[in-house]
Amino acid sequence: MNWLAKINLTVVIKRLGPFKSALFLVILIVLCLFTGYRLGNFYHHFQTTTLAQQKNRLEHLYQQQALQVERIHILEVELAVEQLANQNAQVILQQMADEHYQVKKQLGFYEKVMAPEKGANGLVIDNVKITASRSPNHYNFQIVLVQQQLKKRYAKGYVDIMIIGSFDNKPSQLALSDISTETKKSLSFSFKYFQVISGSFTLPNDFIAEKVQVSAILTKSKWQKYQKLNETLPWILE
Repeated sequence: MNWLAKINLTVVIKRLGPFKSALFLVILIVLCLFTGYRLGNFYHHFQTTTLAQQKNRLEHLYQQQALQVERIHILEVELAVEQLANQNAQVILQQMADEHYQVKKQLGFYEKVMAPEKGANGLVIDNVKITASRSPNHYNFQIVLVQQQLKKRYAKGYVDIMIIGSFDNKPSQLALSDISTETKKSLSFSFKYFQVISGSFTLPNDFIAEKVQVSAILTKSKWQKYQKLNETLPWILE
């Protein structure tokens, strides 16, 4: 900026004269204004163009985002439909498996009755079912007995149940006669093919059941020898 300090306006005015100096000054001012105006327009045009480009790019990005969000929602709906279909398929498969199991179980039961040559001879405890009632510690039981003799005669006797578990943190056993009002008559059986015996019992409050021992006792008679069949099962409620 030292060259500006060297300019002496008084000398310039004396050399050019007042009119030319004023005209020169006016021309210089107009030139500065024009240059500033052009530079301002150029910068404004540049900013406007850049802003328009950024706005177009932003709108394009918004459109892409909207498409992606829409696609995500479609995929979420498809996933929910697939999950629901999968759940329904699993439920149907489970129902079919349960039905197949029940049919197979019934078939096996009647096969034991009608075709005993396929299994062992003698009395069989085919099924033991224990269910909880609505009363606390009160349970119902059902025992299915099947006779697998080729030449069937009436099997006569009675059943007994022993509940094995723990009481007061000690191993304990409870006979059915101690926890039930069932009589020997109600627990008796006399059948040629099969018979279902049912009843109920009540466990003490602090007793923890672990196993169930079911006994089928064939009483001695003219046509029948004394025999006792025991089967121990885990305590599982149905």
